[in-house]
Amino acid sequence: MSLEEQFKQVSDSVRNWKTKPADSENLALYSLYKQAIAGDVNIPEPSGMVENAKWKAWTSRKGISSDDAKKQYIELAGQLKGKYA
Repeated sequence: MSLEEQFKQVSDSVRNWKTKPADSENLALYSLYKQAIAGDVNIPEPSGMVENAKWKAWTSRKGISSDDAKKQYIELAGQLKGKYA
């Protein structure tokens, strides 16, 4: 299975977990997902509290390649799966 296929499979399964991960874990997953699919942050900093937290988490991944972000996402999701799936 290619990295892209594995990433898609894992990201689809994360959306169907029984329980939502803790905020910090969810931000980590979100930021890796965004970095994997969109690359470095490409939008201005938002003002809303939730949106700003997501933006800052994504910004923290700046410079990570798409493939590395996918690998890190898959690894983190694997660590959290037993807790939330």
